[in-house]
Amino acid sequence: MRLALVFASFFTSAALVVAAAVPAHAQDKAAKTGTAKAAAPVAVPADVRARVVAKLPGAKPDDVNPSPIPGLYEVTMGGVIVYVSSDGKHLLSGNVYDLDTQVNLTAARRNAARAKALAAVKDDQMIVFGPANSKMTVTIFTDIDCGYCRRFHSQIAEISKAGVRVRYMMFPRTGPGTESWRKAESVWCAKDRRDALTRAKKGEELKTKSCADAESIKDAVGVRRGHGRGGHARHLHADGRLHRRVHDPDQLVQTIQETQKAAAAAR
Repeated sequence: MRLALVFASFFTSAALVVAAAVPAHAQDKAAKTGTAKAAAPVAVPADVRARVVAKLPGAKPDDVNPSPIPGLYEVTMGGVIVYVSSDGKHLLSGNVYDLDTQVNLTAARRNAARAKALAAVKDDQMIVFGPANSKMTVTIFTDIDCGYCRRFHSQIAEISKAGVRVRYMMFPRTGPGTESWRKAESVWCAKDRRDALTRAKKGEELKTKSCADAESIKDAVGVRRGHGRGGHARHLHADGRLHRRVHDPDQLVQTIQETQKAAAAAR
């Protein structure tokens, strides 16, 4: 099996195994704590960077940094974090915990990477609903044909009224050349994207349309894949914390408020 496939497969299995081995109270604290005591800066030797980058497809020298564990180096690629030995022969995927503080160090780094990636995406690359001055914002990767996505959007008026600003990024999960991708292009190329998205999610057939700006969909897909594998219906918060399916406006507001409190407590 090619390394690229092995590298991807770790993100849905090994991380779960490591998490299961950590006490529940440690996991809870990790979920609520975004930062931990920083280790003293250590330079990564150039030859180590070169060996690691040579073994991991898509990795760049700047992606390789010291890890909390001597002899292992942290590799951050988008929102995905793994650990590699200095000789480039061994890769570990999972969470690193500080047993003294019971903080998930990997989660903190992963959240920071996601936040950085989100901050680089401007609103004109998304379809935005809700008040512009809202103190509660979530970013959602959405698919026109996703049942959950349609259910969520059917409540977008209530969600906006609750003060939540929703930023949609297109993620037709079946890929280029498929029906879902065609629908995403028709929405993105419409004069009124918000109206087109709402009509498409209701099942209305839109006039097939493409445009030069449809390339933005590929960019959005690239951002989503950079967060690792898993379901596409995800809510990303400004600090990089990720939550899966939230089913109603009240639950969404509660989730955002809890996330904001946890982020404030971690500062």
